[in-house]
Amino acid sequence: MINEHKNELFVVTVQPDIVWENIEQNIKNYSILIDEICEVHPIIDLIILPEMFTTGFTVNPFEIAENMDGITINWMKEIAIQNKLAICGSLIITENSKYYNRFIFVKPDGSVDFYDKRHLFSYAGEHQSFSNGVKKVLINYKGWKINPYICYDLRFPVWCRNTDDVELMIFVANWPNKRISHWEKLLPARAIENQCFVIGVNRVGIDFNNLEYTGKSCIFDALGNEILNMQNREGFDFAILKKSEIVHIKTSMPFGKDNDTFEIL
Repeated sequence: MINEHKNELFVVTVQPDIVWENIEQNIKNYSILIDEICEVHPIIDLIILPEMFTTGFTVNPFEIAENMDGITINWMKEIAIQNKLAICGSLIITENSKYYNRFIFVKPDGSVDFYDKRHLFSYAGEHQSFSNGVKKVLINYKGWKINPYICYDLRFPVWCRNTDDVELMIFVANWPNKRISHWEKLLPARAIENQCFVIGVNRVGIDFNNLEYTGKSCIFDALGNEILNMQNREGFDFAILKKSEIVHIKTSMPFGKDNDTFEIL
């Protein structure tokens, strides 16, 4: 059943070398990889792809942006429905004459939740061509509460504050190697302070701007312990997350009750 509550969530992280601004080729590559994943692991709950997984991180969305009925989302729906799983990642969406770096989460019934990146990466000029999101999003999936985030959001702990008692935060990214040490420190920090699982999914390879990406897609438990690290390997990996571990940690160490209250404007 799609809405069944599960203690265990079988999660697959995909760490690709993205073909620059080539949506069709990237989708073809992912389709081959996902066929392999589903053959190896026939029962999967969630597949996570990185930020701008069909284009690479580009600040020129004008010729490659899609709408919410475009080729990529229709492909994601097909994958989700056929394989009875959820699939997520971010892509470039145009809506009402604006452009968004949008996290798309497609459930096994083909329904879609989405989150627009709040913190645009001004250092690379993302804010000049994209519009930022204005609200956090809570995704309910198989009894799990999930907050989606995109790349630069990771640096802003107030925005990432666990205000909805979530069990899982997902950060999809194109995080370059020259700042990878920040990625490796901030992900477990978000897990510790929010007492939830944190997943960070990144890419590998060298992009059009000659930026090198060394992956380090990781999963951390609610104590900040690393339970998966793909290092710089292209491909996929998996982990089984247990909600009961979150319940135990929050019960035995109820630090969250002492959180400050912040109002996001």
